[in-house]
Amino acid sequence: MHLVYADEAGNVFDHPEWSALGRSGDMITEIWEDELIPLPEGATMVSLPNTRAIGWNEAAEAMQPLDGPYTAVGALLPQGFTRLLLPGYVKRDKSQMLPLFGYTAVVWKDGKFYVAARQSDDPEPWNPRNCDTRELGIGVERLLQTYPDNRLYQHLSKCALEYECLTASNTFLSRLEGAVPVSFSCNAGCYGCISEQPDDSGFPAPQTRMNFKPTVDEIVQIMLEHLRTPESIISFGQGCEGEPSTQAKLILDAIRRVREQTDLGYININTNAGLTDHIRAIVDAGLDLMRVSTISALDDHYNAYYKPRGYSVANVEKSLTYASNKGVYTSINYLVFPGVTDREEEIEAMLGFAKRTGLRLIQLRNLNIDPEGYLKLIPQPKGDVYGMKRMIEIFEAELPDVIIGSYTHIPPQKTAR
Repeated sequence: MHLVYADEAGNVFDHPEWSALGRSGDMITEIWEDELIPLPEGATMVSLPNTRAIGWNEAAEAMQPLDGPYTAVGALLPQGFTRLLLPGYVKRDKSQMLPLFGYTAVVWKDGKFYVAARQSDDPEPWNPRNCDTRELGIGVERLLQTYPDNRLYQHLSKCALEYECLTASNTFLSRLEGAVPVSFSCNAGCYGCISEQPDDSGFPAPQTRMNFKPTVDEIVQIMLEHLRTPESIISFGQGCEGEPSTQAKLILDAIRRVREQTDLGYININTNAGLTDHIRAIVDAGLDLMRVSTISALDDHYNAYYKPRGYSVANVEKSLTYASNKGVYTSINYLVFPGVTDREEEIEAMLGFAKRTGLRLIQLRNLNIDPEGYLKLIPQPKGDVYGMKRMIEIFEAELPDVIIGSYTHIPPQKTAR
């Protein structure tokens, strides 16, 4: 399997003599055949700016950075695929942060590109090619004309057309999981927040956070437009907003008004679940699905990344347990990173967390982050590192009633309360 690299113009090459290497945490490592799959449809090949690719020089019998005006190359995976290794690279300037993407190791093998990844879900529903830009434009124009004063539709039109957010696009295409952001504030200061970064963070936020408080009418309009089929999902908590449960009153009023008019579809919240009292109220109002974002079940790791304000992992666990006990289909949006998530202590903590909270689904999400900045932020490993492939196999064996996937699933049927 050959090393892949790019020149300054973005042209991609494979090295005829050097073998590709991957990275787990801060360790450069060999890539095994059973860790590779063909480059998935919808994946994007990108260069890693300000880096040098590291490969195995067979002639020198050593791993070496590639000389010359070249950079390392990684793949950005579509929904449904979990990264097993990062690209092998070293930074030319350690003070420079990489853009917030989830870079995956790429190799050239048998005449085509392969990636160190695993398919964790069916990628077809979230394949970008299924989002027809012409149809999307028609949907945006129709709903903006129907609701000319609805600021949420105006906000989401930018998310769909400029940022190419598929959840926002779904809102205008009336399909799958649609978005209804509600909050400009947050009770966490996530290191990798994609909608708000402090000026001295070293990397810009790739999206713009909403800057207004919507009305209940604006929220209800979007919810009723989307919840027109039994399979439809409308979701509070998007990448363009803060923590939705900080606007619990808005959500409560909207859910109650919507459920007075229709029982179709599913109402979901994507949340950090730190505001337990707020989450309980939202659950009791008629929530169907809850997806909780987490990076760890260990306090020191969780706190280092999320920087929670007035809550802890214990609050998150209480929220999830309450929702599960009330019949809500619960899942976690598990931000995973090779060399960290697959640490022995992380695996043990997450297994216990999943069993105690009654989780139904673990959504594996590749963490979009600068690796050096992240590794510097979090605790050092305390035990063995098992590897991402082995970690997933352990989850499957130890949690037989939990789905290991990549995005929100519709429950087999609505649970009566």
